[in-house]
Amino acid sequence: VLGLLCKWCSYSAADLAGTRHRKYPANIYIIQVPCSSWVDPLFILKALRMGFDGVLVSGCHPGDCHYQTGNYRARRRMSLTGKFLENLGVDPRRVKMSWISATEDYKFVEVVNEMVADLKDLGPNSMFADNGPRDAVET
Repeated sequence: VLGLLCKWCSYSAADLAGTRHRKYPANIYIIQVPCSSWVDPLFILKALRMGFDGVLVSGCHPGDCHYQTGNYRARRRMSLTGKFLENLGVDPRRVKMSWISATEDYKFVEVVNEMVADLKDLGPNSMFADNGPRDAVET
């Protein structure tokens, strides 16, 4: 799972979960982004093409964005991205959007556990299987 987490809230929650030794699956690769609105739909598509089984985009709760309206833009963008990916034949459960504040380490663990369980039910992402090794992370 690729986690694209807002620097101000969701990434801090993930860091707090680690500090508090909360248990969650180790198969999430976390990338800190300045804001959830920064996540381009092409990042998600590229992650799936690279072999990630799913992508989690997480930011501040609506109304609490460090950049004021960034999470509202992210919510609109993710809605359109979901429809775009469905048209490509990608199961919508492979991409998830969540709102997690900096103090909600328990919620971060919950969201990751839920997403990994859903992805286990779906099985590996084989839609773009011809695109090279799964462990090659391009920049």
